Amino acid sequence: MFPLPNEINPMKSPIQNLFKLQELEFADVRGSDAEAAISSLRKKIPLPILKHYDRLTDQGKKGVAIVGHQVCTGCHMRIPIGAIVTLMYAGDIQVCENCGRYLYLPPDERNEFLEDSAEAKAIEAKSRAKHKPLIRAI
Repeated sequence: MFPLPNEINPMKSPIQNLFKLQELEFADVRGSDAEAAISSLRKKIPLPILKHYDRLTDQGKKGVAIVGHQVCTGCHMRIPIGAIVTLMYAGDIQVCENCGRYLYLPPDERNEFLEDSAEAKAIEAKSRAKHKPLIRAI
């Protein structure tokens, strides 16, 4: 069974740290406090993830893209539903298939996705109730 979205998961922490790191590195604020925070965050992120992030930032791209309305904000391509569900339950870190950025699903997008899927299920249930199976007389 999948963990609930609000449960603590070890995969959730690296992507959140990576997102904070990106915010600090792309902000034009520099100083000893910012450098210390960047250094601290870099130590918390696993090395393979950090190397991929650094490759993207060396090309002038942001390494993490927010998912909004099931779309990667880095390349504006639709994200497969399976990747959204994986992000929702923080089961694994996901990379956009199109641009290669790490995907970050904010908590408000999780709630919106859950509401949309609940509405879709309700509509589907209503449409099933309207359509009665045809019974042929023999």
